[in-house]
Amino acid sequence: MNTADFDYVRNFIRDQSAIVLEPGKEYLVESRLQTLARKENLSSIDVLVSKLRSDSSNGLHRKVVDAMTTNETSFFRDIHPFEALRKFLLPELAARRAQQRQLNFWCGAASTGQEPFSVLMLIAEHFPDLLAWDIKFIATDLCGEALARARCGRFNQLEVNRGLPASLLVKYFVRQGADWEFREDLRQRVDFRELNLIKDWLCLPSPDIVFLRNVLIYFDVETKKSILAKIRRLLRPGGYLLLGGAETTFNVDDAFERAVFEKSTFYRLKQA
Repeated sequence: MNTADFDYVRNFIRDQSAIVLEPGKEYLVESRLQTLARKENLSSIDVLVSKLRSDSSNGLHRKVVDAMTTNETSFFRDIHPFEALRKFLLPELAARRAQQRQLNFWCGAASTGQEPFSVLMLIAEHFPDLLAWDIKFIATDLCGEALARARCGRFNQLEVNRGLPASLLVKYFVRQGADWEFREDLRQRVDFRELNLIKDWLCLPSPDIVFLRNVLIYFDVETKKSILAKIRRLLRPGGYLLLGGAETTFNVDDAFERAVFEKSTFYRLKQA
């Protein structure tokens, strides 16, 4: 991949998604665009980029953004945030919202669905009474292809082997040929929507818990500030923000304060 094409692609991706591809990431761009070129029956990356440059109406622009989106995920990823959710965050919120009997969740980078489905399994296992509450569960992602998979709730054997205990697999999934399908009654509780974090967040209810884990690491400081400011305005009073282990609001948005429960860190708005 020549330098001019790499610069064009990385500037295009930054403009469309705010994902930063630094020099030295040529191997990553080449790998993902080579796969896309094969899927599109194009002979080379050069031809793909040429089509990208010449025609904005051929649908390729969206496919390139999807190709460059990292969709790494797994069930109960990093486990400690889910322990904090079970032992502290959900009991605390359930007590606080007991009169209204209403909770809102937002997974801001849902990928193929493992994170929201993990949260629902945790609720069903440990807080089944909450399933009778008015629960709004929004799960969003930039990648349309990942969201399509999430809505189907079907996972191959390798995917269910990553982080999902066998007891939960047999309880919450149905075998469909070589795949496993998440239970429909729970799957229908999740509203999967396409959302670009750097653009308008329309029609999102104020969440009690925001999961935005392993997302901010792909953005520059100004984009992080913009996203955290929008979360700050959206978050329900007393709500919580969960980030990835390598992410923080420190020196980015001082309106948040850090809290620790056992081996997990989460964030909440400072009291006035």
